[in-house]
Amino acid sequence: MLQHLIEDATSRGYLRLSLETGSMEFFEPARRLYASFGFVPCAPFGNYKPDPNSVFMTRPVN
Repeated sequence: MLQHLIEDATSRGYLRLSLETGSMEFFEPARRLYASFGFVPCAPFGNYKPDPNSVFMTRPVN
């Protein structure tokens, strides 16, 4: 599913994908999955504010 989203974003000419996930240990598998697809931690984006319960990640779309 994640690979499909990245491919769709590429075909639509998007420049960047960003996401928010939880910071708790429960979300560690999700953060590892996103990192394996090239996502890296970033500052909050859009209307998000810094939140100790959130991790923000981004990656360029090739």
